[in-house]
Amino acid sequence: MKIGMIFECGPQGADRKVCEYLAKRIRPDLIIISETLDNKPNLVTECGIVASELLSEGCERVIIVWDLYPAWREKGAKPCRKEDREDIMTSLTAAGIELERVALVCIEEELEAWLLADNRAINKVLSRPTHKVNIKRQQKPERGNPKTRMTKLFKEYTGQTYRDLRHAEMIAKAMPDFQRIRKVETFKRFALKVADEEL
Repeated sequence: MKIGMIFECGPQGADRKVCEYLAKRIRPDLIIISETLDNKPNLVTECGIVASELLSEGCERVIIVWDLYPAWREKGAKPCRKEDREDIMTSLTAAGIELERVALVCIEEELEAWLLADNRAINKVLSRPTHKVNIKRQQKPERGNPKTRMTKLFKEYTGQTYRDLRHAEMIAKAMPDFQRIRKVETFKRFALKVADEEL
């Protein structure tokens, strides 16, 4: 099956790498064509045109993935999933897209929420042969600026800076199964859409 995915990151962005990897674990038969639109404002305004192109290239459906909070956070800013969804739907409708062929997945708050859900994977990435790391499971990984929480873990246990372009995919690949990440509601939605359920 051939599907399209649209992301708000750059061509080698963490969201794209992690989502493509996880999607292939869910459905190894997938052929994925991804398009990246660099940031959330571009995704919201251009996703209709891009989805139309993906469908015309033979994708059976398109999944649009974005973070509720963009990579930058303005103090006091309160993004709204409902507004994002309405704006994306406006873009899709303007492009003449059959809406039933598109699925929307808003990650609350950022991609790191999915990664924080599996402490086994984080422990594996942070551990060294001479220093085994054993952090506890993160409670409510979708709350409280997940990227900042991940950055603190990397600093505390390795002295390194967390770099999503490098480390996010490493953590995803270290997940032994989906037992923990599937408890995160937005990942569960992503998995259902990849598996072509409830579309």
